[in-house]
Amino acid sequence: MHRLARFYVKNRRDGSRLLSTALVICAAGLIRIDQPIGQAVALGAGLISAYWWHCYRQLQQ
Repeated sequence: MHRLARFYVKNRRDGSRLLSTALVICAAGLIRIDQPIGQAVALGAGLISAYWWHCYRQLQQ
């Protein structure tokens, strides 16, 4: 986790921006879930969102 944590920001404000951006991209993929590219986008952005949510919860400020 500590190696991957360097790919995340150090404050909650920027962390929430990253997380919300990933969620919007995931929603765009879900809108076109009937297409293979929509499935790939939704899956990729969903995984990134889950990882960033985990990192966000560990930030203190």
